[in-house]
Amino acid sequence: MDSGVVDIIRVSPDDDAGCADAVALITATHAVDCPAALVSTPLGYAAHLRHGWDGDPGRSYLAREADGSLVGLLHLQAPTYDNTNLAWVNVEVHPDHRGRGIGSELIRYGEQVAAELGRNSIGTDTWDLPKADSFVKRHGFEQKAVEVNRRQDIANLDWAAVQKLNDEAEQASQAYELIRISGKLPDELLDGMVAVTASINDAPKDDLDIEDDLFTPERLRAYETAQEAHDRSLYRVIARERSTGELAGHSTITVERERPHIAEQADTAVSRAHRGHRLGALVKTGMLLWMREAEPAVTQLDTWNAESNDHMIAINEQLNYHIVARVLAYQKAL
Repeated sequence: MDSGVVDIIRVSPDDDAGCADAVALITATHAVDCPAALVSTPLGYAAHLRHGWDGDPGRSYLAREADGSLVGLLHLQAPTYDNTNLAWVNVEVHPDHRGRGIGSELIRYGEQVAAELGRNSIGTDTWDLPKADSFVKRHGFEQKAVEVNRRQDIANLDWAAVQKLNDEAEQASQAYELIRISGKLPDELLDGMVAVTASINDAPKDDLDIEDDLFTPERLRAYETAQEAHDRSLYRVIARERSTGELAGHSTITVERERPHIAEQADTAVSRAHRGHRLGALVKTGMLLWMREAEPAVTQLDTWNAESNDHMIAINEQLNYHIVARVLAYQKAL
């Protein structure tokens, strides 16, 4: 690719046309690489650039040819809560323009930005495709983990099986009660939820060289603000120990208002001290039974797990999740 053929320009969350172009490019790449994958809307994309997942926004860059044609997209995430030595980049190249070195140019640009931000480690991920794997390995990345996207077909869910699993979990967890929270957490639950949310750090990291996530009350509030900015309804089911009032586990999902048939599983975790009482199954089935009442338009629920997370995958398979895609995660030193 000749120098100067592609201009790489950062996208502002206030740039409606730029966000729409980014979503159009992702839609085109996913149509070839993973047609079933969930794609953001332009509104959601802008919210991600402004707020991120939980108040820690990333940055995106569009690659255009001299005539203005959009050929590629780079997204870079440089965490600020934790893992402040790390940057994570994702590259998309339009299927009509692959094989011209555009992806390599974007990867190099991402590494340059990461270095300017003081990062000494960089990660990326791709769909589990041979060409994608070969591409990132040519740039010095090593595969470190495998993530799996699963989807639950709510419209055809066997509700009798869900109820049976919920009844069995309730029988094993009689020392606990469930709390339903929609929207923001009450102040009195915030500190307890910080500890419960941090339990996600026990999930497998495989060979990724990353620190535990650091959670604070401010970060949880930023997460709530971000979901509202994404125009999502936020639901939590929390398990609480009856005798002590201690919060023991939770399941959190979001439902899009723009596309109310789509829901995403944000997190499910159980504190280490409270494991062994089937609380994971309890909060997940409790959430499903609540969503049947509160969000009857939902037809699909997506979740992501490390492929090595056998315990959570076993619960998901009991709840009739099916695999949408495998994603390979890579990392290298800068």
